[in-house]
Amino acid sequence: MYNSDTELIFPLRAISALRDLRGETWQALVDYIQSSDASAAESAAFVLLVVRTSGCVACNADSFRAMRGCTQCARQAIKRFRGSDSDLVALYHQYVKEVLTYDEQQKSK
Repeated sequence: MYNSDTELIFPLRAISALRDLRGETWQALVDYIQSSDASAAESAAFVLLVVRTSGCVACNADSFRAMRGCTQCARQAIKRFRGSDSDLVALYHQYVKEVLTYDEQQKSK
């Protein structure tokens, strides 16, 4: 079965569906990522956060998660995250650093 919401990794278009799943700290992060103030590295770090939280790397076309679609899978993963909103935001900041480090390494090659 093909689901039009299933992609290789979490799509930016689905970020808004994650906004109301957690508290104000999380909502502020989602709002920031959706604003024009967010850089490409910050958007990529948010996608990386969702990819790692949802397990996108292990997903395949025949999996139950893929049949449900990226949006529903990510919603479930964010809702089920056992840490606090602050933990999610801390992970996000860690991934921003990771993305920026990767960028710098690629530029220096």
